[in-house]
Amino acid sequence: PAVKSRVVHVRNIPLDTSEHDLIQLSAPFGRVTNCLILRGKSQAFVEFLDFQSAQQMVNFWLSSTLQGIPSPMQPNIRGRHVFCQLSNHKELKTNGFHQNGGNDHQMAADGQSSPGVQNGVSREPSCVLRVIVENLMYSVTLEVLHSVFSRAGKVAKIVTFTKNGSFQALIQFMDGRDAAAAKQLLDGQNLFHPNANTLRIEFSKLQALNVKYNNDKSRDYTNPALPHTNGPPHDVMPDQLMSSLMTSQQQQQQSPQQLFPAFAVNNQALRALNPIHALSALQSHQSLGQLGAHLGLGGMGNGMSASIASAVLLVSNLNESTTTTDALFTLFGVYGDVIRVKILFNKKDNALIQMAEPAQAQLAQTYLDKVKLSGRVIRVTPSKHQLVQMPKEGQHDAGLTKDFSSSALHRFKKPGSKNFGNIYPPSATLHLSNIPQTVQEEDIRGAFTRETAAPVVNFKFFPKDRKMALIQLQNVDDAIHALIKMHNYQLSESSHLRVSFSKSSI
Repeated sequence: PAVKSRVVHVRNIPLDTSEHDLIQLSAPFGRVTNCLILRGKSQAFVEFLDFQSAQQMVNFWLSSTLQGIPSPMQPNIRGRHVFCQLSNHKELKTNGFHQNGGNDHQMAADGQSSPGVQNGVSREPSCVLRVIVENLMYSVTLEVLHSVFSRAGKVAKIVTFTKNGSFQALIQFMDGRDAAAAKQLLDGQNLFHPNANTLRIEFSKLQALNVKYNNDKSRDYTNPALPHTNGPPHDVMPDQLMSSLMTSQQQQQQSPQQLFPAFAVNNQALRALNPIHALSALQSHQSLGQLGAHLGLGGMGNGMSASIASAVLLVSNLNESTTTTDALFTLFGVYGDVIRVKILFNKKDNALIQMAEPAQAQLAQTYLDKVKLSGRVIRVTPSKHQLVQMPKEGQHDAGLTKDFSSSALHRFKKPGSKNFGNIYPPSATLHLSNIPQTVQEEDIRGAFTRETAAPVVNFKFFPKDRKMALIQLQNVDDAIHALIKMHNYQLSESSHLRVSFSKSSI
């Protein structure tokens, strides 16, 4: 609209939408001063203190659709996609908002809430977040949590555990404002899949974590010298451990004002956050007015440049003589469904890889950045491109661009696939599956040695399922090469080998 409006019109809201839901959606963009919900029309209006904030919100959410198609980043309330646009109304005129509960709403907009502790969860801000992963379909590792949450700021410590049948984590930030920013933008978002691994985030009653061991269940990033030992069982969280997490700092009650000064409009508290399937926010000290134009996957890293969160990765420092589109498809396909691969015509040690969704791109970057491929340490970073273009008709491409969108080798196209629960970093040990009963150990060893020219160190069939086995190469580099060569290798007339990285060694 030509007029400058402080009001954002939100359409397609659920019937049970609350003012708190609207504030959660709107607060990162500025101070919310009024709300109006029209339940019969599934619409709502949000009024900001100034028109710039309203424009920022609209610009940001408009940028979350690609070519008019809703993306996983589209705004949602209670799991339902909503649509935002500037209203023709310059301001809202409703009764009672400022007089009745206005302070409560402003508290919510400021990232604050009334004091109190229930069931280990605090309404009062803390440097420690309690994260519950609901509808857990795909495994969540400590590394993934660190990668996601560290984009809000510096993560100091993480402890993971299972309690009451649900996977949970306690995540401590160095700065409480960063913890609040992470809660604001990650709460309710999903990891790996739009309908699974939903993050529920609250402030913990703990003010600090006491981590004694650095292992796959707990990590103190401020003290890498801690010993590595088997942590407590993943399926328990004994009271003793909960008690050990408590420190004297917990007793030092800090008010929201002390911990989060003016959080709602404090740009420093919204630095560089880009959750999977969620938002990207700003670099530290960046103007909120730049929000719509400065988003990006950025490896979900601090200080990123960028555009809309992208499913496209830039892979550099490739070995030009050995790299092919099929090899990149196979390797990156371990972490998501690869749609297209383009090796750059004028710079063949670089390639663009388009994954099915930004979450998968982030996962691939997390695990494949700085691995060695064909003797070269590759770099994997988010691309500024939103998709990989196929060559125009008649355009000479030398076969450097390939579309894999219809490939039968996609590992994750089936919702709830077990493959989502078996994603691990590159290792010297590979997991083999789909082995026919007629194939013997010598056959597989021989095929690996023949095809990869790398010696096999060890081999072991699964005791209870001979269709699966583990095979160990000399090092991770050999294993990466072997996975590329041997995934989909034909073992018999009707069986092709499936290869992935293993979490176990032989």
